[in-house]
Amino acid sequence: MKTTDFVTGIWQNERMNRTTAILILFLAAILEAGGDALVRAGLRSSATGARAGLFVLGAVALFSYGWTVNAPPWDFGRVLGLYVVFFFVIAQLMSWFFFGQLPARSVLIGGLLIVSGGLVIALAQE
Repeated sequence: MKTTDFVTGIWQNERMNRTTAILILFLAAILEAGGDALVRAGLRSSATGARAGLFVLGAVALFSYGWTVNAPPWDFGRVLGLYVVFFFVIAQLMSWFFFGQLPARSVLIGGLLIVSGGLVIALAQE
């Protein structure tokens, strides 16, 4: 398998192209990190109605994440590296923008390891 086919090669039926697979993984990461952020906001909300609404929206987002990442006929273990990179970056950005929590130096260093490891998994020629 060529490096340029690293995502499409994991599809059992190979009908989707690389760009589509990457966009699906990116969407799944947004849904998971966004669902987590909605639940976190619900836990911090003092208004009962807002809290319930945030929990429901969080549950819908997290269910949508699960469906999005599990519906395609791919070997998720092979795309997991790329997904973890997307999730880490999106979760850090959401934490910063929505909750004002800048990542510590140790998180950034660990993030470099996550990105490096994700690339090793995603680009593997196995």
